Amino acid sequence: MDYQFLAQAQTIDNYTLSSMMDDYGNDVWNYAYFLTKSAEQADDLSQEVFIRAYSGIAHYRGECSLKTWLLTITRNTTFTYRKSRFFRSSLWGETLPIETERELSGRSVMVPSQSVHPSAEMEVMRKEHVHEIWDIVLALPKKFREILLLNLKYELTTSEIAEMLKISLGTVKSRLSRGKDKVRKQWEERSE
Repeated sequence: MDYQFLAQAQTIDNYTLSSMMDDYGNDVWNYAYFLTKSAEQADDLSQEVFIRAYSGIAHYRGECSLKTWLLTITRNTTFTYRKSRFFRSSLWGETLPIETERELSGRSVMVPSQSVHPSAEMEVMRKEHVHEIWDIVLALPKKFREILLLNLKYELTTSEIAEMLKISLGTVKSRLSRGKDKVRKQWEERSE
């Protein structure tokens, strides 16, 4: 669905909201999960994001893609949640292994798909390598892992990331390059 008309919208109907949830629900949930490392909190935050998008559609000016806008709301909602009393008293930060993400609430795994159908053995090896790489990414300091996730998983441009995180374009490029170097170096060390 083309969402260009939302830049001038003051309200949206249930059909449009449902389409937005279908098109971007997994992206919002995966990003919330990345930020919280909790499936339950990602579920709650995803619902809150779409409630905020529904009630705040008049604030969407179309200067960025709808996906970027929703991911920005996800990030801000998560940080607001972290400051809340409930968050400070909860068991935030319990890490769930990335291998179990497929079973969590029927959400998709952050594994790139391939159009060629490899053998079962090759598919298992590829998935294991992808999981190991994501383990490395998720172990990086936050400033690197967030930029890598936004760039690699959500395919945001460096300028979209800079605008979303409110940092300079040069900082995004530097962190992206340094983050990739760190992942490459750790991957080579594991492979030796």
